[in-house]
Amino acid sequence: MDAILETCAGLDVHQETVVACVLKGPLDKKPKQEVKTFGTTTAELLQLQDWLSECGCIEVAMESTGIYWKPIWNILESTCRLTLANPAKIKNMPGKKTDVKDAVWIAQLHRCGLIEGSFVPEEQIRDLRDLTRYRRKMVQNCTQEKNRIHKILQDANIKLTTFVSDVFGVSGRALLESIVGGEVLEAGDVRKMVKTRLKNKVPQLIEALNGRLRLHHRKMIKRHLDHLCYMEKEIQELELEIDTSIQPYHQEIELLDTIPGINQDAAASILAEIGPDMSKFPTDAHLASWVGVCPANNESAGKKRSKKNRRGNKGLKSVLCQAGWATVKSKNTRISAVYNRLLKQCGPQKANMAIAHLLIRIIYVMLRDKVPYKELGERYLGSKEKSVDFWVRKIREMGYQVELTEAPA
Repeated sequence: MDAILETCAGLDVHQETVVACVLKGPLDKKPKQEVKTFGTTTAELLQLQDWLSECGCIEVAMESTGIYWKPIWNILESTCRLTLANPAKIKNMPGKKTDVKDAVWIAQLHRCGLIEGSFVPEEQIRDLRDLTRYRRKMVQNCTQEKNRIHKILQDANIKLTTFVSDVFGVSGRALLESIVGGEVLEAGDVRKMVKTRLKNKVPQLIEALNGRLRLHHRKMIKRHLDHLCYMEKEIQELELEIDTSIQPYHQEIELLDTIPGINQDAAASILAEIGPDMSKFPTDAHLASWVGVCPANNESAGKKRSKKNRRGNKGLKSVLCQAGWATVKSKNTRISAVYNRLLKQCGPQKANMAIAHLLIRIIYVMLRDKVPYKELGERYLGSKEKSVDFWVRKIREMGYQVELTEAPA
């Protein structure tokens, strides 16, 4: 292996210790090796930073061990050019597994330029990523609490969901609060609680509320409702903080908002995962592979086998899939036309994953060139000229000759 760095370091990261190996010397000779072990407290990591500076080393590679690489990254990123390596891609030979040998191996790979760095966004984007991910988790928790309340209502034989489409709307919550309070509801009381067309269903609602509700059920529903209200309040506060954090990136958010099916919340989540700078990814195919939405390949000896997509960025993949389901509902668009074409071949799930792949490649070009989304129409991939060529080729494959002439106007 040819060396390309005269001075570099490799870090083997653990929860309590960091083993650092510095390789230094001419490219055509065997480098001088120096290994030291440091703790992971702030003071000890500052000692690591000083030691690297004394060695004249600014090229540092480390493996992404859980979350333990983050404090080291936060301290060294101001003075070093850091490379974060995927542990699965830098494994040493079997039988040579020690902390010192791992650090030396990482340093040797980095000296030869054989470590592909993982994408780590800037600090502001990392903070925004924490907020958007936590917001998604809180929304999932809200859904779980609602499902628990649905389960308790069924256990108590309260058939409220049969007549109320949204139990957690204004009317539904008023009825739930009355259930928790143990009130005896008459037709007039129910009529005052419900809104709009539910007033026409008051007799059915009285029957639905006539179940076997015990004190245990009321206490459990109250616990879930209180927790749900708390999380909804937290989500509102998170959204205000996210709105403040995305102000420096209002141009990128406005560009992403022009894509059908992507609103401001989805745009903030997408930007928090990939950042505004597309130079971090060489091409749109690299970005799609990093997200984990591109087709997987498994071919050997001329035979192709089915293989699942790589795991990728789970959060961004889920956002793109949700945006894909919303996008394909729009008619007369390029994206919906692609979905309808693929739907007949591979089914809805695989077709939606292909739409997520298309969306991330569109997003890459938009953020790279700073241009809004342009709707090309459903005929973009199936124009009149292409369809004529298709049928002419099919007819010739059947053994006929075809001669085209312009029809009179």
